[in-house]
Amino acid sequence: MSTTSSRPDATDSPVESKAGQHPAPPTARPRTKQTGWLFVVPFAVAFALFMIWPIVQGLWMSFTDESLTLSSTEFVGFDNFAEAFGDPDVWSSLGNTLFFTVITVVPLVLVALGMALLVHTGLAGQWVWRLSFFAPFLLPVSVVTIIWQWLYQPDLGMANQALEKLGLEPVGWLSDEQVAMWSIAALTVWWTVGFNFLLYLAALQSLPDQLYEAAALDGAGAWRRLFSITLPQLKRTTGLVAMLQILASLKVFDQIYILTKGGPNNSTRPILEYIYDVGFTGYRLGYASAISYLFFALIIVISIAQLRIFPRQEG
Repeated sequence: MSTTSSRPDATDSPVESKAGQHPAPPTARPRTKQTGWLFVVPFAVAFALFMIWPIVQGLWMSFTDESLTLSSTEFVGFDNFAEAFGDPDVWSSLGNTLFFTVITVVPLVLVALGMALLVHTGLAGQWVWRLSFFAPFLLPVSVVTIIWQWLYQPDLGMANQALEKLGLEPVGWLSDEQVAMWSIAALTVWWTVGFNFLLYLAALQSLPDQLYEAAALDGAGAWRRLFSITLPQLKRTTGLVAMLQILASLKVFDQIYILTKGGPNNSTRPILEYIYDVGFTGYRLGYASAISYLFFALIIVISIAQLRIFPRQEG
């Protein structure tokens, strides 16, 4: 008769071996977490080097008198911020930026919506319309500005030639202080409206057909369906497009710098170009950083306002 007793196998369930106790956690899970961190570390290091560190360095620089022409740097507290609030060039360039934002956001939302509705109605040659509306967005800013410089040429430009055929006087599209910002706004609308058009078209194609079928059965016409079904269903997309466009317009720099360099008489100089001039032409990096953070605070306020106006829909 055998006297050896059977010992519980290590692979048996803990519930069966020790009734009443909770099962031990699986041993493979910590190893999985460690493996996950290995994948995250490269991105975290790059994010810290190229995003977090420049933000911290720029914030510290805004409290100093750092300059490319000074051999030493001193802490000046809030002097740079106080100077920025009293600098008339800051307010004028900020006013130019806000004016550009207003005159571009409205047409970029309405024109994109109209283009998307036109294509969604099922016009013949769909690919031609889509390509024509979206293709300018793919062009680099240098190409776009060269094209519009030709159009705005005072003597040989197409714009003034069209006015002459209509019996009107030529216009200084980029040399007249009252017209230059509108000329840049027209360029920007033509260049970037394709992206908003694409967002609206995708939203239109996702609307359920049952709503339109039920409205048709009730006798609703095309305009009634547009204002009672389509536009309310696009409310969320309109909020997204408007917010993206506001942020993009506030950051305007390159097309203005290439076309007019802020002229004539600083009438088109945006706040980012003024920061660039202060930092890299005037060599005052500390003061330029302070203006940058004031502008950053303004963008945060606008973003918070957008979240209040367009709250997230639950479900």
